[in-house]
Amino acid sequence: MTETNVADKPKTQFKVKDYKSDTKPIWCPGCGDFGVLASLYQALAKLNLPSHEVAIISGIGCSSRLPGYVATYGFNAVHGRILPIATGVKMASPEITVIGTGGDGDGFSIGMGHVPHAARRNVDMTYIVMDNEIYGLTKGQLSPTAHVGDVTKTSAYGSIERPVEPVDLMINVGASFVARANAGDPKQMADLIVQAIQHKGFAFIDALSPCRTFRGIEQKKFINANTFKVEDHDHDPSDKRKALDIADSQEGISTGLLYVEERPPYDELYKDLRDRATQKPVPEIQDILQRYIP
Repeated sequence: MTETNVADKPKTQFKVKDYKSDTKPIWCPGCGDFGVLASLYQALAKLNLPSHEVAIISGIGCSSRLPGYVATYGFNAVHGRILPIATGVKMASPEITVIGTGGDGDGFSIGMGHVPHAARRNVDMTYIVMDNEIYGLTKGQLSPTAHVGDVTKTSAYGSIERPVEPVDLMINVGASFVARANAGDPKQMADLIVQAIQHKGFAFIDALSPCRTFRGIEQKKFINANTFKVEDHDHDPSDKRKALDIADSQEGISTGLLYVEERPPYDELYKDLRDRATQKPVPEIQDILQRYIP
């Protein structure tokens, strides 16, 4: 019998079904989060990532149930704390593919303090925010991305608050990959998730994910009728000014890769810093104390 070298064996090709857990989604019928989940399955299969090399971190909310539906490592954090925990996972195990999934309320309300810092540090992870402009799990309150005039359970006479614009925010605070996708177009979203995971640095995807229960079918119809793909407009994603312009286009809601830049991710910079620091001799305790003695 001829001995076969392990390296010569064909690599396992994972399929979508390999990433599905035994837990079935309990989202409302018509929820856009189904499209995001399906797109994530497709992306993981395209990248052929072993389940044990992926960690999905979420917060609190309808969309934050997602890790339970994927057969990878997963962690449900407390409300708004996706990014610090995801950062910890990446720093402890840089070889792991880290994905954060949450909602617009989780990310841009209670979690807002963590967003710019993860982005500016360029932590190597993908952050997918399912944006429906409403708090779904807690039954229909105004969210930070809701528009002026929106009527919700907590804005009976119409919102008077200016909304957070996720894409503009992420470009301006230093995210090195910024995209927007429609849950109703799973192919485009899957392709963007693939690009985001492959990107070395902080990748953000604003996933337009209609809430059928508290926003009605009208939200889905509006998104489908008013989105356009930036690749059809000869867009240059390396130009920050053009990225901001097309993000706020008067023609409609732009989808696709809006902005990207290449710069070293945080874990690589930290490793270099640690290596430089450990090359220096460790001072004696008496030498340290001497600095504080007059």
